Amino acid sequence: MAGELSLKAGVELGVVPTHIKFVGGLAPDDNGKLPRNDDGQLTVVAELAHLQSISAAPIQSAQVTAFPGVDGGDVDEMITGIRALGMEVHIIMMVGGADPMKPEDEDAVVDMLKAGLEVAKKYNISQVASTSAEEWMQPGATPKTGADFDAAVAQVVKAHIRACREADVDNSCIESWDLEFLRGGEFQTFTSLSKIWEVVKAANAELGRPFYKVMVDAAHCGDSVLTIEENQALIAQIAAADEMGMFHCSSKTTRGCLTTDDGWIGSLLASAAKTGKLKNVFVEIFHHEDPALEGLRNLDPGHGLDTTDGRSYSQTTVDGLEEVCHRLNNLTLRGHLQGA
Repeated sequence: MAGELSLKAGVELGVVPTHIKFVGGLAPDDNGKLPRNDDGQLTVVAELAHLQSISAAPIQSAQVTAFPGVDGGDVDEMITGIRALGMEVHIIMMVGGADPMKPEDEDAVVDMLKAGLEVAKKYNISQVASTSAEEWMQPGATPKTGADFDAAVAQVVKAHIRACREADVDNSCIESWDLEFLRGGEFQTFTSLSKIWEVVKAANAELGRPFYKVMVDAAHCGDSVLTIEENQALIAQIAAADEMGMFHCSSKTTRGCLTTDDGWIGSLLASAAKTGKLKNVFVEIFHHEDPALEGLRNLDPGHGLDTTDGRSYSQTTVDGLEEVCHRLNNLTLRGHLQGA
């Protein structure tokens, strides 16, 4: 079915295959081995091939997780397998067990980030991303404000700049690094476009060039304290500074079917398109029963809703890809995006 719906926009359309779950899909086991299906194939590669076979829209890229300590052979098989499908590979680097805002955790954070950067260098990956401004889902954590916020920004910047320098990113294939903020409860401090932009601005000022970018995730924007209009204004400002990165089409709260987004994806995607800086668009859907996300379901029961309406998660994801492809084509038709 692949190719029945052509992408007329001059952007890259891809998928973040979180719908296969972290547990049993994306995350390594205690031995660093990635999950496989009954046929011995890596689950993530097999699913991307399946999506490609049932999608009318082209799937030009995949953004996959890069966990520290994953078996090198499995990483090689995953990346070469995705590329064999004709997809570009992007990685999102995972940081856990250490807080990037704490000076005492700096060494551990830098080591984890460097591990992801080395994967990107080894496989000639030009764009990396991470949710590495603070530690995920920390009970009892409170938002940092005032001088404490400024200190947190400075420490996060210090760790990320150090990771770049120690990994010799300047002399590598890596062209940009997107930083993602998360909703309140997942993060406590960097919970909006405006707050994560402070990190990106400071890091780029230190580097002297717009290497770091702000990832625009419609779901996290929708779950932040800012309105659609406030997010739209920020997107324009961030892009004007050449600090806007990739766009995630994902639904607020449910993180499920894109029909549950209440208008956030369409509004913010159009705003990003109008900046002239939009290059990468990813569809991202999460499985409502992923054991790894139990804490998120406890935070907000809306995350645990089954929004598939009787479909498989593969079909729900493909429906999202096709919808977004139509959106991008029509943004092009209306002159908001350059054509392919």
